[in-house]
Amino acid sequence: MAEAAGGSAPEAGHPREPVATLVPGLPDDAYAHDGQLTKREIRAVTLAALAPRAGALLWDIGAGSGSIGIEWMRAHPSCRAVAVEADTARAERVRANADALGARGLVLVTGTAPAALDGLTVAYPPDAVFVGGGLTVPGVVEKCWAALRPGGRLVANAVTAETEAELVRHRYALGGDLTRIQISRSAPVGKFTGWRPLMPVTQWVAVKPEGPAA
Repeated sequence: MAEAAGGSAPEAGHPREPVATLVPGLPDDAYAHDGQLTKREIRAVTLAALAPRAGALLWDIGAGSGSIGIEWMRAHPSCRAVAVEADTARAERVRANADALGARGLVLVTGTAPAALDGLTVAYPPDAVFVGGGLTVPGVVEKCWAALRPGGRLVANAVTAETEAELVRHRYALGGDLTRIQISRSAPVGKFTGWRPLMPVTQWVAVKPEGPAA
């Protein structure tokens, strides 16, 4: 487990001008990515579910391009985030995106969960956890839930039948709510305009109970 080197140049896809808004749901082309990106509409819904607040710390597991952790940090100057990403090339993009979008304090861990989470609980106890990758890996959700502070929120998104099945299983064990999100974007159809659906996303949101029973 090691922090990825900083200073990598962002790939094509960054905006020509700085993004000023702090509202979640930055344009997709604000990020350098290889396709592993939570689309802007789903990102906005996900940040709303995570409910960032001043001083709170997020774990972004399977960070991909880092968009969730970055926009969590943009929500308030005191918000903090730890991004965990197994792929070294993607980890470099996370760092470049964070630097470009004003989240230079993001802590980047290069490694595979759940092993990469060892030691983070003491150093960076989370107030919220987003699981964007690794849902089918045994122990990831359980370790995140155990680390989560009482009253904290765990949010996970699934786009495949296999990961959706994992969300259903965890919901039976830990409670929470499931939501199906379907977004369509306009696209040319000859001389006209039609709707092109994005892949539907199933979202699970669970709040860890307060008190000893948590």
